[in-house]
This record gives sequence, structure tokens and C-alpha cells, in this order.
Amino acid sequence: MNSIKTYLKNKEAGLYGRWLIALFMFCTLAVRAQSEPKVSSSVDTTYIKIGEQIQFQVTVEADTTAQVIFPEGQTFSPLETVEAFKTDTTRQTDRMTLQKIYALTQFDSGSFTLPVQRIEIDGKGYFTDSLKVEVTTVEVDTISRNIYDIKPLIPVEKSSADIPFFVWIILGVLILAGLVYWFFFRKKPLSEDEKEALLPPYDRALLELKRLENSRYIIQDEYKKYYSELTDIVRSYLEEDVHISALESTTGQLISKLEMMKDAGALKIETDTIDQFKKILETADLVKFARSKPASSKAEQDRKAIEQIVIKTKEAIPEPTEEELMQEAAYQETLLLRRKRKRWALAGVSVAALLVLAVGASVIYYGLENVRDTVLRNPSKVLLEGEWVSSSYGYPPIDLSAPEVLIRQEVVIPPEEKDKIKNTQVFSYYNPDNMLGIGTTSTMLTEPADPDYQKSIDDVLKEFADKGARNIITKQEEFSSVSGVPGLKVYGSGTFQASATGERVKGKYAIILFGGKGFQQRIVLSWEDGDTYAEEIINRIINSIEVKTQV
Repeated sequence: MNSIKTYLKNKEAGLYGRWLIALFMFCTLAVRAQSEPKVSSSVDTTYIKIGEQIQFQVTVEADTTAQVIFPEGQTFSPLETVEAFKTDTTRQTDRMTLQKIYALTQFDSGSFTLPVQRIEIDGKGYFTDSLKVEVTTVEVDTISRNIYDIKPLIPVEKSSADIPFFVWIILGVLILAGLVYWFFFRKKPLSEDEKEALLPPYDRALLELKRLENSRYIIQDEYKKYYSELTDIVRSYLEEDVHISALESTTGQLISKLEMMKDAGALKIETDTIDQFKKILETADLVKFARSKPASSKAEQDRKAIEQIVIKTKEAIPEPTEEELMQEAAYQETLLLRRKRKRWALAGVSVAALLVLAVGASVIYYGLENVRDTVLRNPSKVLLEGEWVSSSYGYPPIDLSAPEVLIRQEVVIPPEEKDKIKNTQVFSYYNPDNMLGIGTTSTMLTEPADPDYQKSIDDVLKEFADKGARNIITKQEEFSSVSGVPGLKVYGSGTFQASATGERVKGKYAIILFGGKGFQQRIVLSWEDGDTYAEEIINRIINSIEVKTQV
């Protein structure tokens, strides 16, 4: 019977224990859930017109000790950030609420997705929801107002103010010379520590003792630091002015060296002064190694005594003879001249080494050909590394990026084609130095008929032939724009006549065609075969092509 009661009692105790564990875990989860950060986002509207702004708000609830980092810069692409307002903070007990508002806009019509934004809280990322934003165009009155085409660009002659390349070289040399002067020959203003380091050992020792007097070592019971600094000051002075190895000597060794100098007549110092100095050094040893703690008055008296020892030691040093002074002056002059020569040599070696390292590093990192083309200003490399222009040309529009702006060309529609072609807009760029040609043609047909790709290809090849091209090889493949619009790509090679020199050189070309009912879009590219920079330019242009096929 007793065993049954004991069993029931143990069972009841175990059940009670499990309830306590469950309650403890529930409380722990509740506290953790309360301290877990919360991130939410919202916009004031999801429907705007071109150029209007939406207010995107991010709200963070976290502990007051949490470090929160909001997104910065253009992280809202395809929407553009107009302004990021200051963070509004509200605190309540151990929690805080942060609100960050961004003003966003878009200048193209369509449906855009506001991407997920990462909020960093104590090094951990939390993400907002993505949102759809509709951007509509502004209605234009085309009935009561006339709409005109964009005026053509006016060609401008090259400005005479353009800086030649050799001027840049001279400017670089001048900058290099300025840097050499700045770092090697300029008299730099001395800092307080440098000015103090230039003081004579005697003056510097007294200055350091004065600074030690105003320190708080004694008030803060830091006697070990106090005596260490006190003995270092006097030892450094003895080493510089008396010329004995004091910093690395023990107390006994230092006192022995002073006594030997006194006996030899090299230091006219009294025995009482040496004995007093010995007692202070022994006190310092006890403080530093035996953790002795003298009275504050004793520490101050030792500092004053060291000051007097420094003064007496200075007076005990024999005056140098005239011959010694002359030798010292000659030595200083020789030393100064040696320093000047060393400085000039160091500057020359530094400049030479800098140039060699710069050229060598450039050759290793970029390659010999790349460095050579940079120095010689290869025209294709200049275009590739210059500022590119992304623009829309003609109607239906052709969007692409190019190293230069394409210029509108005057187009005369042949009389036999006027019944088929409603309008043609042509934009082009050609560089005779590297035979790089870029052209776009947008054609509107009078009837909603399919475009004649073959005729367009024949027209381009005929134009090549009229300009002296021979042995043209043609290949064909399917093509798609950045957004996946299907098109046709015709490409190949041939022998072209360079307009700059008149010589025949091997070249390449590419014709890219798009179109639909009642319209056609064409991009023509040409470049010199073997020009790696031109190849990169063409690939970059092709990878940026975008067209709109709905008119």
C-alpha cells in the first residue's frame, strides 16, 4: 500500500515538473517573440502618371539597442529615388519604432515592380514585400495642337580648345614633380611632438619633468607609472647629454658609470648628488618590482630632486674646446650636405621606381598591348572606355547604347517607293580612324504589310559595294532583343575601302532586322577585322538593343 502511495506521489510530482517546464518554455518564447524585430512596408499609391512621385514607407519595430541600416542609393530600380527622408524614431519603454520614407518616380509608362528591399538589423537581413506600380502616360492634345518632329542636330566644328594629348603628358609630369616636391623637399610644419623632439636634451628633460608634475598619476595611485616615467626621463637625458648607456643599465651599473666618469674628470659632479640619485633609483625599483607605495609627498620630493640632479649634471659637463666646436660644426655641415644628397637621390630613385612600377604593373595587369594602346590613344579603345550614350532613335523606336550619339541623316524616298514607304528616319555615326560604323533605320509603310527583309539586306550590301567593298561573305541566324523581341541577324566579312587612307582592309559587318505589320527597324554595324576593342564595342551595342514593335 505504501509503495502505491509513493508511486502516485512521484507521478504527481513528475506531472507538476513537466507543467513547470512547459510554462518556462512558453514564457521564453513569448519574450523572444516580443524582442524579435518586425519589418513592414507600404506605399501611398500604386497608380501614378509619368514623373509623379510615390511615397514608399518602411517601418521597423525593434529593441532600443538594435542597430538598423536602411537601404541607400538607387536600390529601387526600375523606379528612381528622388529623395530619402530622415528616419523618424519613436521610443516606448524598451522598444522603438523607426519609419523611413523614400520618394520614388518613373519617367516611362508601364507596369513596374518595386523590388524587395533588405533592412539590416544587428547584422541580420529582413526583407520588405515587392509591390506593383502602374505608370501611365500624360494625355496629349493632338487635335487642337500640331505635333512636330524633333529638330535635327546641328553639326558643330571641333573646338580649338580641346587639349592635345601631349599637354596631358606635360600635365602628368608637372603633377609628378609636384608630388616629389611635396613629399621630399617641402618644409613641412612641425607638430608639437616633433618640435619637442628637436629641443636639446636638457630642455626636453625639464619640459617632460614639468609635464610629469601636472600629471594625475599620484592622485590616481599609479606610482609605478609615475616612477617609470620619472626614471626614463633622467636616463634618456644622461644617455643623450652625458653619452653613457643609461636606458639599458641597472641601478648599480648606472651609478658605477657615473662614479667612473667623476673619477676620470669627464663629469664634475658631487658625490652627494650621485648618492641622492642612487636612492631615488632604488625607490623606483621598489615601486616597480616590489609594489612598494611611498607617500605622495615623497614622490613629489623625488621629482624635484631629479630636476635638480638634471640641472647639476648639465652644469657638471665640461665645456667643449674650440677645436671640438669646430669639429662639431664641420660634422653638422657634412651631415646636412649628406642628407641633401640622400634626399635628392631618394627622390630620383622614387620617381624612377614609381614610373617603372607603374608601367610594369600596368603591363602585368592590363597586358602590353593594352598599355601600348592606352599610351598611343587607340581610337577604338578611347571609344570603348569613354562615356556611352543610351538613347532612342526613330519611330518605331530603336533603343541602344553607343560610344557616341547617332546623328540624324537627311533621307530622300525614291519616287518609285513613295507608294510603299510612308516615312523613314535614319541615324548614323562613322569614325574613319577605326572604320567603326553604327546606323539605325526606322521605316513606316503605307500599308499594314509584312516587311521585306531580303530587300533591306540587299540594299545594305549594295551600299557596301558602292563604297568599294569586295568579297562580301554573308551568314544568317535568328536574333532576339533584350526583352526577347524576335528578329533576324545577317553578318559576315569582306574587304572594305578605308575612307581615311583609301587602302583596302578586312572588315566585318552585322545587319539586325525587326519588323511587323506596316513597319521595319534596322541596325547596321561595321568595323575593322582584328580590332579587339571594336569587337567589344559591337558586342556591347548588340547586347543593349531594344525595340518596340507595337505601333
